[in-house]
Amino acid sequence: MMRGPLLLAALAIAISPVWGQSDTTLPDEDFSMYDNLSFADAGAKRYCSPKIEGLSPAKLISLGYDYQGGYALSAGQMFAADGTTELASAQDAQVNTTYGMRAGFNIPVISKTHLVWQMGANYWNTNYAYADAPTASSNPLHQTLSEHGIRTAGVNTTVFKPLDSKQFLLFQGSADLSGTYGIGLMPADYLKYSAALIYGRRPTEKKQWGVGLARTYRVGEINYIPVVLYNSTDALNKWGAEVLFPARAHVRRTINPRNMLFAGYELEGQSYRLWRNPTGFDDFDLRDQELEIRRGEARLRMVYEFSLKDFIWLSVQAGYRVNYRYDVDRLVGGTEIYRAFGILRDDPYAQTNGLGNPFYFNVSLNVVSP
Repeated sequence: MMRGPLLLAALAIAISPVWGQSDTTLPDEDFSMYDNLSFADAGAKRYCSPKIEGLSPAKLISLGYDYQGGYALSAGQMFAADGTTELASAQDAQVNTTYGMRAGFNIPVISKTHLVWQMGANYWNTNYAYADAPTASSNPLHQTLSEHGIRTAGVNTTVFKPLDSKQFLLFQGSADLSGTYGIGLMPADYLKYSAALIYGRRPTEKKQWGVGLARTYRVGEINYIPVVLYNSTDALNKWGAEVLFPARAHVRRTINPRNMLFAGYELEGQSYRLWRNPTGFDDFDLRDQELEIRRGEARLRMVYEFSLKDFIWLSVQAGYRVNYRYDVDRLVGGTEIYRAFGILRDDPYAQTNGLGNPFYFNVSLNVVSP
């Protein structure tokens, strides 16, 4: 049963270049790759299935491209650790486009009636095309984004443990390396860990819900938040909901099993280490300053997913990217400052920045579960 997905995953690794930045910090609750499993064997204890009728198919392999239109990026003053010494002055700039490739895959490891375990990996890359190329005298944020962009490589694991015919536990964990430079240059102590644990119930074949707690970087900096899972499909299999609040929420319209429309939002975010010293900026060493970009945004979007042929699907989404945070924070002795959405600490950010909100477009080619 596993040979096909494993072969496809190996093929994806072989043919795809390294291209980065990921945000898998809350669980992907769709386990439709396990449709062929029997969770109610005669004479044995009954276990609930990890999915419900009508959910969108799970993506085993995904290769995509993300594009944002132009917007203003205002880089604020950059201060030293004392909070008063200015290291760089504020500067506004225009970004014409932000773009990058996205890749990911998931494979089953264990697929039993009493336990489902999958492993995955992804790599995103984001480049910033400025209207006017930053110079040696520009704010260092503009320089490093223009020259290096940001990227993330990550691995993740998801475990579905049914307790009986109605109840289940869902766990997801991930580890990501994120920064403004190549993944090969990032030390292991730059890893960012995220996790979530959900207790859920599956009362019918068309509904499941759950509540839990997550450690996440979806708003750019570390936070501990409650999460709510809710998936449902109506009696006619035409309308449904796919929700993992607050990370994402969508209303689903099923035209037919091979054509689906979605409307909703998703939060994206991560912390990116600023390491490289911008060219010509020899008196400012970003690495010694231990700085990180706290990136968090909301994407309001419409999505159309359809089958090109058999298990090859195309996903097209368009929407509006709303900036939540793009500030630069300083590590204290290599340790992050826990701000709890910025409301519990008076420590100033090293740099407070502002981004305009552009329209965006994303397209991906996917191998989905049978």
